[in-house]
Amino acid sequence: MLWVKALHIVFVASWFAGLFYLPRIFVNLAMVPAGSDAERARLLLMARKLLRFTTMLAVPALALGLWLWLGYGIGRGAGWLHAKLAVVTLTVGYHAVCAQILRGIEAGSFARGHVWFRWFNELPVLLLLAAVVLAVVKPF
Repeated sequence: MLWVKALHIVFVASWFAGLFYLPRIFVNLAMVPAGSDAERARLLLMARKLLRFTTMLAVPALALGLWLWLGYGIGRGAGWLHAKLAVVTLTVGYHAVCAQILRGIEAGSFARGHVWFRWFNELPVLLLLAAVVLAVVKPF
């Protein structure tokens, strides 16, 4: 079980690293001056690759978490786990919204300023904080 838990932590940390950086690329995209097509294309390429890689990291993170929950019964019936599962659901939703935003930016139909993206970039920090506190402190 400790190997599964260790791998789960590594994949979750890696997944969140991507969720921390992808919106930062959106900030940079929002700041690209008009006519800087090469810079925009380079940032879009980086965002697409990071999204793909981050998605590949999310899959084992979620699978290992399910294994801990269903296979070992970790947290079964505990209130903290229900709250953590809600945080995980919000994180998956955030990930999906990032994918939608990227598609919108590529299509030219999603126009937000860099300040909006800077605030959007703070959400995964709060999600990670909540997940760690729930899993470690188990407040209820």
